[in-house]
This record gives sequence, C-alpha cells and structure tokens, in this order.
Amino acid sequence: MAQRIATLDELKGHTLEQLLYQVARSKESLTVVLGEGGAVVIRPEVALKPLPELEGRVPEGWKDAIYGK
Repeated sequence: MAQRIATLDELKGHTLEQLLYQVARSKESLTVVLGEGGAVVIRPEVALKPLPELEGRVPEGWKDAIYGK
C-alpha cells in the first residue's frame, strides 16, 4: 500500500471530510506529522471480495460423527 506524508501546515485549508474521502479514493495511507515529533496515520480499509457460494450439502449429523467419539 502506498503512503503519503504531509505536515499540518500542508493540510490547512482542507476539511477532515475532504481528507478522509481523498484517502479512501486514492487507497493510500496518509501520515500527518505533528509539530511535537508525533504522527497520526490515516489508513483506508481494505474491501474484501465476497466469498463464493459453493454447490454441495452438509450431511445431517456430521458434527456428531466427527466430535462424538
């Protein structure tokens, strides 16, 4: 995942909403460097693809047959 680094001065004039949408669209994390040596990282959530639906069936009593012993 790509990473962008910015200072608070560079982000002045942008709203929090704009920054969040920008991070979500660009799919890269944003590290905001604070003046006191600290930093805050804003990272987009990775969207997972849905699991495929498989054909087949689970037989009745499968759990008892395996764990019942």
